[in-house]
Amino acid sequence: MAITQAMCTSFKKELMEAKHNFLLSGGSTFNLALYTSSATMSAATTAYSTSQEATGTNYTAKGSALTRINPTTSGTTAFTDFADLTFGTCTITARGCMILNDSASGDPAVAVFDFGADKTSTAGNFTITFPTADASNAVIRIA
Repeated sequence: MAITQAMCTSFKKELMEAKHNFLLSGGSTFNLALYTSSATMSAATTAYSTSQEATGTNYTAKGSALTRINPTTSGTTAFTDFADLTFGTCTITARGCMILNDSASGDPAVAVFDFGADKTSTAGNFTITFPTADASNAVIRIA
């Protein structure tokens, strides 16, 4: 089993169908869900699943809502990002995560990420730190 970091192919198609709205005001609700090292996720992942989702104290299924950052452009690249997310006072181990659209029917997947190794918190904060929101680093970029 493995998590292969990727923007989901189904997400790219769904952008063309206007299923995702990343605007800070009035946009879709995006969640970040945590997964164990037993999860199998890749560009072929199409939707949220509870299969191999991490479990632990103060973590709920589907994870937590993300705070969007308005989309923008730089040169020929469009990009958007999210504010850092903290799961407070939790006891959990996760190998990766999925960003999903909690507002759309079927909870479509946006992207999956591999942390490179299991990350653990024990009765502490589990924080997802997003990269700088720019054309080279933002978590969602279309060039």
